[in-house]
Amino acid sequence: MNGMQDDLAENSVEPSKNLTYRSVSKLLRSQSSQSNCGDLAKTAKMPPRADGPHSSGKRPMSDEEDIVLSELNDEELVEQMFDDLYDGLKEEIEEGVNILLERGWTPYDILTKALVGGMTVVGHDFRDGILFVPEVLLAANAMKGGMFILKPLLAETGAPRVGKMVIGTVKGDIHDIGKNLVAMMMEGAGFEVVDIGINNPVENYLEALETEQPDILGMSALLTTTMPYMKVVIDTMVEQGLREEYIVLVGGAPLNEEFGKAIGADGYCRDAAVAVEMAKDFVSRKHNQLAG
Repeated sequence: MNGMQDDLAENSVEPSKNLTYRSVSKLLRSQSSQSNCGDLAKTAKMPPRADGPHSSGKRPMSDEEDIVLSELNDEELVEQMFDDLYDGLKEEIEEGVNILLERGWTPYDILTKALVGGMTVVGHDFRDGILFVPEVLLAANAMKGGMFILKPLLAETGAPRVGKMVIGTVKGDIHDIGKNLVAMMMEGAGFEVVDIGINNPVENYLEALETEQPDILGMSALLTTTMPYMKVVIDTMVEQGLREEYIVLVGGAPLNEEFGKAIGADGYCRDAAVAVEMAKDFVSRKHNQLAG
């Protein structure tokens, strides 16, 4: 992304005298995207939070209400968790997950209906230019807070997963912000993700494929000097008879769709939101073929 866009309403409102932690948190986050937070205490007026989390533009509660999550019914709580994910409120997501567990929800239902559902909204708004990388990272961090609670429970119950991905930056490249964002968004969509880090020679990819047996191999590069190494990895997979066993997705700033096709990748992902959508599509087709 080339810069932050101001999606806040132009009209200002007087700050409430009864702002709670939750509403102050949201106002601070909205204000930080357009001004220096250090000047916030001196600001006479604050802009209202821009609508965005839901297509209806509605929120379950007013930003200025002291929301007690445990007092919400299940439907209201899930909707509020969508909002809290959108706003990157990690502690609130953790609290919401624990409340749903106490109410008898299965870990898998919490994952798919509350967390993945909320991150789907984030992914769509990121794709459409409504949200930007810093905001998506906040949402992904909140998601990880909920996943930290659910992961051991999901393992115990043997809950189904969308798919599995091994992802890493290629040899000679130490950039990882884009890779990390894709990994977090994929986890938010219900994938199991194995991140093998940066500066990976072909041997690292092959070892991870053998050990993890994923559905997808994801490769990232930010430099024009390192992006050709993706072809080295794919060619080696072809030579060893492994290429047809895995979906290969590539991404990075200097890449384009033509390059992805030229090196033999299954898909080029221009950003993390596209990566999630493409991964879901390819895995669904793969599973359908196996079932047929």
